Amino acid sequence: MIYSLKEIIAIAGCKTIGPVGDTAIDTLLTDSRSLLTPESTMFFALTTNHGSGVRYINELYDKGVRAFVIDHADDTNTDDMPEAVFLVGDTLATLQRIAATHRRRCNENLRMVGITGSNGKTIVKEWLYQLIGHHQHTIRSPRSYNSQTGVPLSIMLLQPDTELAIIEAGISLPGEMQKLEPIISPQTVVLTNIGSAHQENFVSLKQKAKEKLALADKAQTIVYPADNNVIKEAIAELGIAENKLFGWSATDNTCPLYISSINTGKDETTICYSLRNKEKGQYTIPFIDRASIHNSITCLCTAAALGFDHHTIATAMAGLEPVAMRLEVKEGQRNLTIINDSYNSDVNSLSIALDFMGRRGQGAMSHRASEQRILILSDILQSGEEKHNLYAKVSELVAAQHIDLLIAIGREIEPHLHSFTVEHRHYATTDELLHDSLLDTLHDAVVLIKGARPFRFDKITSLLEKRVHETILEVNLNAIVDNLNHYRSLMKPDTKIVCMVKASAYGAGSIEVSKTLQDHKVDYLAVAVADEGVALRQAGIRSHIMVMNPEMTAFHDLFQYHLEPEIYNFNLLHALIRAARHEGVTNFPIHIKLDTGMHRLGFHPTADIEQLICELNEEPGASAVKPASVFSHFVGSDGAQFDDFTRQQFAIFDNASRRLQQAFRHRILRHICNSAGIERFPQYHLDMVRLGIGLYGINPFDNSVINTVSTLKTTILQIRNVDATDTVGYSRWGKLTRPSRIAAIPIGYADGLNRHLGRGTGYCIVNGKEAPYVGNICMDVCMIDVTDIDCREGDSVEIFGEQLPVTVLSDKLDTIPYEILTSVSERVKRVYYND
Repeated sequence: MIYSLKEIIAIAGCKTIGPVGDTAIDTLLTDSRSLLTPESTMFFALTTNHGSGVRYINELYDKGVRAFVIDHADDTNTDDMPEAVFLVGDTLATLQRIAATHRRRCNENLRMVGITGSNGKTIVKEWLYQLIGHHQHTIRSPRSYNSQTGVPLSIMLLQPDTELAIIEAGISLPGEMQKLEPIISPQTVVLTNIGSAHQENFVSLKQKAKEKLALADKAQTIVYPADNNVIKEAIAELGIAENKLFGWSATDNTCPLYISSINTGKDETTICYSLRNKEKGQYTIPFIDRASIHNSITCLCTAAALGFDHHTIATAMAGLEPVAMRLEVKEGQRNLTIINDSYNSDVNSLSIALDFMGRRGQGAMSHRASEQRILILSDILQSGEEKHNLYAKVSELVAAQHIDLLIAIGREIEPHLHSFTVEHRHYATTDELLHDSLLDTLHDAVVLIKGARPFRFDKITSLLEKRVHETILEVNLNAIVDNLNHYRSLMKPDTKIVCMVKASAYGAGSIEVSKTLQDHKVDYLAVAVADEGVALRQAGIRSHIMVMNPEMTAFHDLFQYHLEPEIYNFNLLHALIRAARHEGVTNFPIHIKLDTGMHRLGFHPTADIEQLICELNEEPGASAVKPASVFSHFVGSDGAQFDDFTRQQFAIFDNASRRLQQAFRHRILRHICNSAGIERFPQYHLDMVRLGIGLYGINPFDNSVINTVSTLKTTILQIRNVDATDTVGYSRWGKLTRPSRIAAIPIGYADGLNRHLGRGTGYCIVNGKEAPYVGNICMDVCMIDVTDIDCREGDSVEIFGEQLPVTVLSDKLDTIPYEILTSVSERVKRVYYND
């Protein structure tokens, strides 16, 4: 889409500040990190729970952006940016208004499908695209762009020749769908189901169903599961006309789509159906889980409602591919970082993947000379776009993201490679690449693998991955962000935040977690020792880094890598000042720790404070170091029984820290709240807070899970039948009471699985059921009882994660979740992903 700036101003109806020229705008940007073409970009400074986008305007102006939308004229000093034009009005409403106008200007023959529901929206969208997207010029929402911001950005992807659009719409609050409906304006609405997701903001499931059905206010057809009583009641109470309803049912043969039988086998499911009580058919999908069966029926029902031949669609069902809902980051051989996004290939998802790749790279706008960016890309199939234009867009994206090497695979892309300005190699097939030696020469690079499914790029991923055993720790980077935002929502916008990434980010892996936190503008990262900080700097982390336990032997590293130490006594202070003077370092930032009750480390808040002020102000000490913050640590903010002591601690800290602040002209930040303190004592947030275990999804007050970050998984190696008279494992501790099926899994105490969970104390999860540990846990392997579980060799096993919270294990071991998380061995491969 291309609009002139004057057109956008007319659509937005906003007051303007600055010169209004004839600038062509082709990108509406809400995330400053995704900037590609500054001269044709308009930035919307959205306000969220963790701050306003106005903080990024100066940075974007310096990069060439000249069009901004802001809420208030006093949000930013527009005089400092004389070439910029500012639209002043509600930023989100303006974005939505532009998208709604763009929707109205589209092809009058455009068929718009809006998908909503509690679960399954993205799967249904992607499967519909697999089933019918190639029949015409079709676009769909990128990934899960279904929010108040994501929907308008999806709508802006509509082109003049788009014939079919499949758009997701999600809500978490009443009234939100009423804003999305005019933006999407669908003729067909698909309601996948109604469940408990985001239920906390609705008084009942029925209310939520009614809110979601607001998307169908002007729709001609509603596709829905007619066996869902909540949805049926909501439809009845809203008075929706019968002729608009296109339901499916497994119990009511009067429904337009009646499911007569569902037969599940070992690896596939066959569904028999009749359409409008006339035409019968059946189809088979390569899935056996209930959600996939439900989603496939929704897809068939939707395709039939749109007028597609149901026999053709049913035939295509056999080729449905699983939808990978995430970008995976894996450690590769020869210092490679592998980003696997091979579940589809189109221009929009390529743009998102390249953007993600740029953020994972090392350094700021440019990456280190030693680290290349490599893109392995297949033909882009079923785009519906003229090939010359399609690959011209791809070429622009590749150039804008500074790709060093393009490895192109397929016959369609080959004739267009001349338009690419980057170095490239071409192979007709994936096997041709695999038989070449090129992949064996790749090293010290970030490799994005992006291909359509028929090209089987999983073979490439498998070849490049670092070889490790089958036990992995999955780390959900989106959950890190969600947990960060949860705590930010409890803070004032101007309160700074320190995020703990010590102990390898509580076992999750400090580099990838730190990159994510840096992306989301945290103020400080905190590590335990200087070596951890050095590793982050060498990985390209630019954020402020606080070192909580600096060693005197590490002063040189502190200076060289700009690591800011905690100072807790005079010996350490004096030694640091001497080292700084020796190396010619001045005004080196330090963080003063006061002991207000923990009695672990820290200056005495009364006996030491005057001497501390004197020494910090005395030449030449004042020129060597400079206090950046003063802090202390709550002893019992996670327990209500300690609240009186917590208040006593704060009073001591408040008095001492104020005395330190008053002794200096510059601002010294004060902080005392940890994760529990952030939630329970907002009055003590002060200038900054420190987020630790809460960042990794554990509420330290009640041990509840906020959003699961880390999931430890392994697989079943072998299953054997063992007689009741036999025993299992070392020293015959695995005593049986019945004939049993015993599975061996490749994880042991060397991987971090606590040995005390053995002998039936603990359990893991296999196919949704509890499988107790049998006998002693060995170094590399342990045994579990799967007698009552339908499973087989190769099935996944969850040690802890979504199904088995880490807090369950810590309770059984009479310890804390920190110990479980940080005990996962370095030999366990970490796999990072974004939902």
